[in-house]
Amino acid sequence: MTTPTDSTLPATASHGDCANCGTPLLGEHCYACGQPVKGLVRHFSSLVGDVLDSVFEWDSRTPRTLWPLLVRPGYLSLEYFAGRRIRYVSPFRLFFFLAIVTFFIGKLVISFGNENPVQLGGDSAIETARSVAEVEQARDRALAELAAERAELAPKIATAEDDSRIPDIGTVTGLRTADAALQAAETAIRAQADNRIAAFRTAEETGGPPPVPRLNRLSFGPEDWDASTNPVVVPWLPRFANDWLNRQIGRAEKNVQRLQEDPDLLKDSLLGAVPSTLFVLLPLFALMLKIAYVFKRRLYMEHLIVALHSHAFLCLALLLVFVAMALERWLAPQGGGIGIVFKLVEAALWTWMPIYLLLMQKRVYRQGWIMTLLKYGVIGLSYSILLSFGAAFTTIASVVWL
Repeated sequence: MTTPTDSTLPATASHGDCANCGTPLLGEHCYACGQPVKGLVRHFSSLVGDVLDSVFEWDSRTPRTLWPLLVRPGYLSLEYFAGRRIRYVSPFRLFFFLAIVTFFIGKLVISFGNENPVQLGGDSAIETARSVAEVEQARDRALAELAAERAELAPKIATAEDDSRIPDIGTVTGLRTADAALQAAETAIRAQADNRIAAFRTAEETGGPPPVPRLNRLSFGPEDWDASTNPVVVPWLPRFANDWLNRQIGRAEKNVQRLQEDPDLLKDSLLGAVPSTLFVLLPLFALMLKIAYVFKRRLYMEHLIVALHSHAFLCLALLLVFVAMALERWLAPQGGGIGIVFKLVEAALWTWMPIYLLLMQKRVYRQGWIMTLLKYGVIGLSYSILLSFGAAFTTIASVVWL
């Protein structure tokens, strides 16, 4: 290899000699051995800047990328196809960065709170009670409601049976049947509460775990699931696979209790899993575009670029929605004029999302409005179904792996 001498190097090109091999430097890396000029022994602030640049490309390209991403549908994709790439953040890093930040902020902003408990499996307050006191409170509330209904029926029954006129046998029978049903409901509620209280008493005496709410038990067949007495057995699966499946069911059943005690666990788990779900669905969305525009003779990677930019936009718009929600709670907790402004901003962002995607599809693929609208509807419906399945799987996985 011929090494340029000092006399052949431009005066402004030399950066000294490589510390590893002694070759005169022409840039940030040695062209002879490949060692970078910058090492780790330097100011920490410069290391942080390198990390942001390497991982997220967070530099002067960021504002040049985010603004057109938000307000100019299809612009970044067309710029990328035209070869003008260095001035913008790369599509994959852009989507990766926005997806992580968006759903991290979503975890901080969204909260189910104690006023919105997660109800899994039913709405019986007695069966979902977690202590004797809660059982008694639920029983008393239910009995009070039934007593109020019986009190309303009593004068109606008396009027129907008034001797001063001919009684309506059908009406009397119907009212008395309703009253008997209410009495039976009272008896059932008392028995249900007594059984639940007895289960708590037994657990206290034996030192065992508190009873699992009946409505939160998983059932496969006529009986509740149990790893020992009533496990799930898939005939065509090997034994180790069935054992693993039953372990996951057991984890899900235990996590139901945790979700009722802290509803935000499910929210955090779901939002944490959404980026991974989107990463899995991205190639499928690009494949849909490839099929829809097969006669455009574009490479699959071109459709993937469009998919990355469209998903990055959705993440950015959703991030702005979360920021608006946070500012609304901070600056306008009681509503008012400022609160209305934030509501309008959120509504505008939600409205802009589908319009943006339609305009992006029109500008990138350059077809007429009729074909664009048709393909937009078909792709949107198909992808919505995929998202629904992905969301369902993510929800199930989140309950199991809390």
